[in-house]
Amino acid sequence: MKPLPIQGDKTIVEHITAGLAKVAAALRSQAWEGGTARKLTPTQGQILLLLEERAGQPIRLNDVANALGVTAATASDAVIALEHKQLLRKGRSTEDNRALTLTLTASGQREARRSGGWTDVVRAGVQSLSLEEQAVFLRGLIKLIRSLQEQGAISTMRMCAGCIYFRPYAHADVAKPHHCAFVDAPMGENQLRLDCSDFVPVSEVDGVRRWQEFLSGSGGR
Repeated sequence: MKPLPIQGDKTIVEHITAGLAKVAAALRSQAWEGGTARKLTPTQGQILLLLEERAGQPIRLNDVANALGVTAATASDAVIALEHKQLLRKGRSTEDNRALTLTLTASGQREARRSGGWTDVVRAGVQSLSLEEQAVFLRGLIKLIRSLQEQGAISTMRMCAGCIYFRPYAHADVAKPHHCAFVDAPMGENQLRLDCSDFVPVSEVDGVRRWQEFLSGSGGR
């Protein structure tokens, strides 16, 4: 009889993948529970949060679809539902009259703050890690996201590692080895951003070089 596989037969990659899948399922469940009373789907809640985070910036329908990693049709359906609920309004872009821009209404702003409450359980989990563990986790998350981007699984995120202003390991200070040319200041691993409003994408050639610098200067981590 062929022996049954045991948990220990799995590789660390398989363990991490399974763990991430469970986290994703938990997040999805929390998002549904957070929006049930207000009849919001997770996608609708995410759109409200996105518009709140980027308040004052012109957000188009394609921007929403790319940021959430959904199809344009899915994003459009969610936006129409939110408009019917008077949580957002559509307007015309000042740069391109053919393009629609999205902004939150006053009710939408209040709803966005309530919709974001489901992330508290994740925040509490991350806060249970030590500061060193948080920095290592963030760095690993950046590398994972970049890999997913390269595979076309998610859209490009506005991360420091892909920004024209980012200078990896520009300083000898171990606590703050990187440099942000936008604010002209050093920054530590725990200050790396996954979504920065000042992000400007670096060229493909420079992007590859800076990414390699970011990896090679990690001190063996």
